[in-house]
Amino acid sequence: MARNAEKAMTTLARWRAAKEVESGEKERRPYLASECHSLPKCEKFRLEIIREISKKVAQIQNAGLGEFRIRDLNDEINKLLREKRHWENQISALGGPHYRRYGPKMFDAEGREVPGNRGYKYFGAAKDLPGVRELFEQDPPPPPRKTRAELMKDIDAEYYGYRDDEDGVLIPLEEKIERAALQKAVQEWREKMARDGRIIDEEEEDDDEIYPLSGPAREAAEDAKTRAAENDPLGLLAPRFTAHVPVPTQQDVQEALLRKRKQELLQKYAGVAN
Repeated sequence: MARNAEKAMTTLARWRAAKEVESGEKERRPYLASECHSLPKCEKFRLEIIREISKKVAQIQNAGLGEFRIRDLNDEINKLLREKRHWENQISALGGPHYRRYGPKMFDAEGREVPGNRGYKYFGAAKDLPGVRELFEQDPPPPPRKTRAELMKDIDAEYYGYRDDEDGVLIPLEEKIERAALQKAVQEWREKMARDGRIIDEEEEDDDEIYPLSGPAREAAEDAKTRAAENDPLGLLAPRFTAHVPVPTQQDVQEALLRKRKQELLQKYAGVAN
């Protein structure tokens, strides 16, 4: 019953509007604004269009109308806006105020300027329709460019690679690769010698020492050999040195200095006695 009553009221309202137009009580708005040459009538029709726009903008705020009804309302509002511009141009041509020059911008119900794309505006729930929100999403601003002074602030010796050996990572890796390369070279040399038919003595005897060490000097030499063997088990990196002269210890140096001092004192006292 309520739906039928609404239809009846709508039909009645249309019938009354048609009767008003026929009787002349309500003048029908011309299709083209250029057909009206009366400034008061142009002002009247412009205000009439503004009231229609306000009514439709209030209706389009309801998101429950459905996508198709919202799109139709938004199209009707844009059509009325174009018609309003035509009437404002006609008013300006007839010597009236320039509404387009001094008129305020279009704002929505939240007080923000109405977004649009090339003159087409979106109102109310039309801004949330599929494919519309993506049109007005702004790209994030690009990161600010650093100045030359800011770029040079972080450049130090490490930037040029002067401290690469101090981190304790590069040198062990280089030693590992060097040992692998030496092993590979030795293996290739042995294979080449085997192909040539030459016999390789696996256990090479060390050269006989001309001056064998004794005491603390021998112990120091043995300690040095032990440390070298621990750091380089294969003996490929550590060079071999053969001491052909006895290396004196600290005690030997002190005894030699003491003997030299005694001789100087004896010579001094012998010269005084003479």
